Amino acid sequence: MHTPSFSYTCSKHFSDFPCAHRQWRHPGHCRFVHGYSRSFCFWFAAEKLDQFGFVVDFASLNSLYERLKDQFDHTFLVNSDDPLLSQWKNLHAEEALDLRVMDNVGMESSAKLVWEWANELLLDRDYGRTCCWRAEAFENSANSASFQQVPAWFKQQPPEF
Repeated sequence: MHTPSFSYTCSKHFSDFPCAHRQWRHPGHCRFVHGYSRSFCFWFAAEKLDQFGFVVDFASLNSLYERLKDQFDHTFLVNSDDPLLSQWKNLHAEEALDLRVMDNVGMESSAKLVWEWANELLLDRDYGRTCCWRAEAFENSANSASFQQVPAWFKQQPPEF
C-alpha cells in the first residue's frame, strides 16, 4: 500500500461499537443476521501544526465519536435494498431493534463512510489545514477494511494561525 507523504500525521482509534448486520446477497453465512463490536482507526495529516502543536487535537473529535456511536452502538445495519427492509422498519417501530439503513453495510463501505464524516468535520473546522487520509473499519481483531484517499481540497493553502 502506498502511503502519501505528509509533514505530520497522527491516528486516533475509537473502539467497541457493538452492532448487527447482514449481507443479504451473500450465498454463505453472512446473509444471516450477525454482529461484531466494530472499531475504527483514523489517520490524520497536516503540513503545519496548529497553535498547540497538534495535527488534530484528539479532544476535538467528540462530534465524530458521537456520530460513530449513533450509527454503530447497539444498532442493526441493513442495506437500503434489503428485501426485508419493511419488516426491519416494523421491528424498529416496535422498538425491537435500532435500525440504520445504509447503502452498503460492509466494512469497506463503512470505512469510506466514516472517512467522509471525518473529512466533513475537519474541512468545516480547520479550513483545509488537516485531512483524514485513511480510515479503517474493524469488525473484530482479525478482520478489517480501509478506505484511503487524500481529499482534493487538502492541497489548498491552509490559513495562517
